[in-house]
Amino acid sequence: MAKSQETFGKKEKEAKRLKKRQDKAIKQQERKSTSTSGGGLESMMAYVDENGFITDTPPNPANKKKVIAENIELGVPKREMEDPIRKGKVEFFNDAKGFGFIKDLENQEKYFVHVNGLLQEIKENDNVSFELERGMKGLNAVRVKKI
Repeated sequence: MAKSQETFGKKEKEAKRLKKRQDKAIKQQERKSTSTSGGGLESMMAYVDENGFITDTPPNPANKKKVIAENIELGVPKREMEDPIRKGKVEFFNDAKGFGFIKDLENQEKYFVHVNGLLQEIKENDNVSFELERGMKGLNAVRVKKI
């Protein structure tokens, strides 16, 4: 007579698998009994109030604001053209390395300037006029000349 092929480990694994299946069925039954499904569309609705928050109550029609469609601007608003030529003072300039910084007199911002952007030679504390151009690391002063 041959011995049974079922070992203790196999019996344990089978018992665990059956227990897991039973637990899953029990949990499924609990979910079905406690669920409130079938509440209808009204229970699933969400509204946005006048402040932009999501609520479950419909908004009050008295708080409604009238919006005129022609007043809505689509796209990027038009900028007013400002004078591209600015005035500033040379804060620092290194002739050997060929770069420096110019401080704008209007907004006290400092802008990088390179020797390639100069129209005339400059040195520290010179009053200059310049234009701004976007560089790799921010705005750079270009077309710089003494005033």
